[in-house]
Amino acid sequence: MRHLLALFVLLAASVAPASAQIYSWRDAQGSLVVSDRPREDAGEMTTYTVPKATAVRATQPLRASLRGAEFDDDIEEHASAQGVSPELVRAVIQVESGFNSKAVSPKGAMGLMQLMPATARELGVINPFHPGENIRGGVAYLRQLLDRYDSNVELALAAYNAGPGSVEKYGAVPPYRETQAYVKKVTGASGPTPPPPPDHTIYKWVETVDGRAIVRYSNKPPKGVAAEPLGRR
Repeated sequence: MRHLLALFVLLAASVAPASAQIYSWRDAQGSLVVSDRPREDAGEMTTYTVPKATAVRATQPLRASLRGAEFDDDIEEHASAQGVSPELVRAVIQVESGFNSKAVSPKGAMGLMQLMPATARELGVINPFHPGENIRGGVAYLRQLLDRYDSNVELALAAYNAGPGSVEKYGAVPPYRETQAYVKKVTGASGPTPPPPPDHTIYKWVETVDGRAIVRYSNKPPKGVAAEPLGRR
């Protein structure tokens, strides 16, 4: 017993104060990466020591960001092709599946952007569990909804979650607790919604003044008069 006690005291005295390491660097796209593991390519990085800790735990947004890094190329490609904010796409994926490409919901929605079987077929998605295919289809569907609701992100997200029929029934985000929470989560994760682009269309119409036809032009359509849109300035 005396020998065991002496060994315990010796081991306790020899243990260094606990600490954990945090590593950060910029990836090939210039995005900041923060991890509890050093980068595998042995490239340049910054190391931070966290004293009196044996491990570090990232917050939920950071963990999701790190998990989603492998899908960045597909997100950027399809978001750019459809004119959709990549941050919005990432936020939808984060809320829909937590970046789990094999996720299946109780209702049968599949993959990263949780496409329903009928929606996947309509969008030409053959394998909804393939990340690239799923993101392509999900972003295309999101683009359709943004067009349908005049770039109103909240309505498009509500339709993504509850279906266009529910949005059109209420003319707003439906009063469903799940849908309202979904819209808040996605918009909170994607950041402030940019304002819609200004309408620079020029309108042309003809008015009759004192028996004379006068051509009018304006950047706003006239009320009660048929006007011809001439395109953008």
